[in-house]
Amino acid sequence: MLKIEHLSFAYPRHQVMTDMSLSFPPGKIYGVLGPNGAGKSTLLYLIAGLLTPKSGQVTFMDVNTRLRLPSTLEDIFILPEEFQLPSISLEKYVWANAKFYPRFSMDDLKRHLETFEMPFDVNLGALSMGQKKKVFMSFALACNTRLLLMDEPTNGLDIPAKSRFRKFIVSGMTDDRTIIISTHQVRDIDKLLDHVVITDPSGIKLDADTYSIISKLKFITAPVSVPPTEALFAQPALGGYNLILNNDDDTETEINLESLFEFTQRCPEKVAELFTSETA
Repeated sequence: MLKIEHLSFAYPRHQVMTDMSLSFPPGKIYGVLGPNGAGKSTLLYLIAGLLTPKSGQVTFMDVNTRLRLPSTLEDIFILPEEFQLPSISLEKYVWANAKFYPRFSMDDLKRHLETFEMPFDVNLGALSMGQKKKVFMSFALACNTRLLLMDEPTNGLDIPAKSRFRKFIVSGMTDDRTIIISTHQVRDIDKLLDHVVITDPSGIKLDADTYSIISKLKFITAPVSVPPTEALFAQPALGGYNLILNNDDDTETEINLESLFEFTQRCPEKVAELFTSETA
C-alpha cells in the first residue's frame, strides 16, 4: 500500500534522512519513534506529499504522493501537531470539508465525538486547544481514508482523553487502513501498536512488528539493586530496574516502549544483531 524508496531529505544546513526505505502494509497501526531532530514529522509530511525529497520517492497505491493527485489526496489525511481551525460551527466545517473525502461518515464522526465526550453542536472558535484536537481527530478518523498520519496526537489531551484515545483509534481500524503515529508520548500508544519504527539522524534503528519484538525480547520490572548480568538492557525504575532480556523461554510480555527506545539508542549494535532481517 505505502512504500518509501531510497528517500533523502535535507533542510538548509541540516540533513534529516538519507536513503531511507520502508514499507507499510495495510491493516496495521505503526508507531514512529525517535529523538528530536530525527525527522519524524518531516517523514509524515513527505509521505503526504507536502514536501519534495532530495532523492527517492513515496508511493501510495503505486502513485507518487508528491504529485498531489486528487485520487490520492482523497485517501490520505494528515493530522499535524499544530493546526488552526476556523471560528465556525462544526456543522459548517463538515459541510465545507467532508466533500473532499468520499468515504466520510457523519455517523462515524458522531460516534468518535462520543468517545471523547464531545457534542456535535459546538463552535470551533470557542473550544480549548485540547477540545479542538478531540474534534479534529474525530473528523480525521470519520473521513475513513485508507492512510491516516498523526503527529503527536495526544499532546494537549487531558488524562481521561488519553485513555479514550486508545479506544478511539482501535474503533477506526479496518483491514485496508494504515495508521501511522509519530510521537514522543510512548506510554499513550504502547498498547496500540502493531509495528514499531525507531529512527535517529543516522537512520533506522528498528523496523519490526510487535510480535517479532516480544518473541525475541522480554520486558520486566525487577526490584533489584543491581541489574542481572544476563540483561540486554537495564533502565533505573522506581524501586528497581526495567529490564530487557532475551526471550529464551517464549514468555509473552508487554512491550515497554520507553525501554525499547532507550535500548535502540544506547545499544544499536545489539539491536541490529537481534533484528537484522526486520530492519533490512
